[in-house]
Amino acid sequence: MVAIYSESSVTKKDSSNSAALPDRTIFRVAGIATLVSLFSFFYYVQHGGILLYGDAVAHINIARRVFDSQTPGLLQLGTVWLPLPHLLMIPFIAAKPMWQNGGGGSIPSMVAYVFGVVGIFRFVRGLLEGDSRTKSAATIAASAAAFAFGANPNLIYMQATAMTESIYLAFFIWAVVHFAEFVRSLEGHVSRNDPAPTDRAGGSPAPTAEVSLLRSALCLGAAELTRYDGWFLAGVIGMAVAVVALKRWSDLSLRRAAIKFLLIVAVVPVLWLTYNRAIYGNMLEFANGPYSAKVIEQRVGAPNPALHNAPVAALFLLKSAQLNMAVGNWGRFWLAAAILAGCIAAWKLRAQSAFLLLLWIPLPFYALSIAYGSVPLHVSTWWPFATFNQRYGLQLLPMFAVSSGVLVAAIFVLGAPRRHVGKLVALIFALIIGSYAAVWKAEPQCLQEARKNWDIRNPLNSAVGRIIKLMPHQSLFLMDLGEHVGIMEQLGIPLRQVINNENHRPWKRPSDPDGLWERTLADPSRYVDFVIAFDGDAVDKALNRTNLVELTEIHATGQPYARIYATQKATNQSR
Repeated sequence: MVAIYSESSVTKKDSSNSAALPDRTIFRVAGIATLVSLFSFFYYVQHGGILLYGDAVAHINIARRVFDSQTPGLLQLGTVWLPLPHLLMIPFIAAKPMWQNGGGGSIPSMVAYVFGVVGIFRFVRGLLEGDSRTKSAATIAASAAAFAFGANPNLIYMQATAMTESIYLAFFIWAVVHFAEFVRSLEGHVSRNDPAPTDRAGGSPAPTAEVSLLRSALCLGAAELTRYDGWFLAGVIGMAVAVVALKRWSDLSLRRAAIKFLLIVAVVPVLWLTYNRAIYGNMLEFANGPYSAKVIEQRVGAPNPALHNAPVAALFLLKSAQLNMAVGNWGRFWLAAAILAGCIAAWKLRAQSAFLLLLWIPLPFYALSIAYGSVPLHVSTWWPFATFNQRYGLQLLPMFAVSSGVLVAAIFVLGAPRRHVGKLVALIFALIIGSYAAVWKAEPQCLQEARKNWDIRNPLNSAVGRIIKLMPHQSLFLMDLGEHVGIMEQLGIPLRQVINNENHRPWKRPSDPDGLWERTLADPSRYVDFVIAFDGDAVDKALNRTNLVELTEIHATGQPYARIYATQKATNQSR
């Protein structure tokens, strides 16, 4: 992402002044988005909504254990989830209160939300300004798109948490923004060998094609380090860049920029595969290892209505996207509006309309992932009538938002009577507000899913937490933190007091006899005071129970039972 003041404006009263001035419209958009982000964050903190998702808790604690662990370091980032969101959280969760309440994990998401709103505004305005028919509508259309994106109730909730959706969407949007600016610069014959043109409203030079391409590459690289969606996105845009470079092979500066672009977007997956191979002995550890989605799906046995059926998976994603935009079947109007906007753009905007197709990239990616990648998606209105991974539909929010802006521009392009233009624009805004108001009234789908997630986890975690709270403050524990790390977080027990499955050397797989984890499992009384084992987890399967005293067994509906043991070390201390 780039600084939001990269465009400049000059007042009409002093058009001769070429000094670059910050774009006040962009600042206003960013300011409004910041206020929305802060207000929603404090609201959800007050109402206990920040840590409802188990994944949000996991993200925060992966970041925390990099510096708070028996074996601190970057290897605590583990595998499966990509590392950038966790690295961004680290400075904000160093303070214990920001770790415990989850607020530190929310900050990167909130900042990304603001950049995402600004990116949508800039994308639509840039899309429309180059056409004399839509130039006058560019700002109002961009405002409509930014409003449709930033006011979405599900996104507003997700950006207040430590989930990665907001961060990825920001990088996705800005990668497309800069790629579109790169193509438009080429159409304007901009290169290092040409005089730099001025930006839209003033004297600051517009970025050259090469600069825009580099910025797009950096955003794509960041997206690739955030979610695996970014790998697919980088592949699509990378192919487009390769085609453009081949067509203009004689342009040396463009050729170099394209090669640099392709190297940047290629190096991230290569590094991640290499990391997995070097540390875990399997370059696809994140895809088929013991903590991968594939293994979890096999263990949980959740039904997948779209298994091995990509068209059905695409329908599920579209339904999820619609439910993130509106209540019930009213979401079909958003899909119809998106299709209509695409047709109008193809008819009237022509070359510019190709950029809208980039916003549909999540559809094939998730269709393939749901059908063949062990990531089932459930929506409440279709069998099996559950809510699971509902947040995936948010990936199409930029497409819906930009479509709203295009429809506003269409009012001008299609020659609506001047006296009706204001009414038609107001109608589009009213439809967006009405749709989102209904979502707020029914409660956002992502928030509903998060509450259900919490309702399943909380009874067992709370019961275990009440027992642990009675133990001596400096006690050491043996525990598999995979699914229950929130217990320690809520109690404020530093993770360095918990020997867990990450305290070993994974490159020694399948076991590390000299590792702290394995040694503690073999002789817990030597290293810890208490052991917490959940039915079927790594501790339960490998624990040497010799000389352990079972203190209690805890049961909760729909959850594995938990057993808490005191070691000989703790027993001796209590005497």
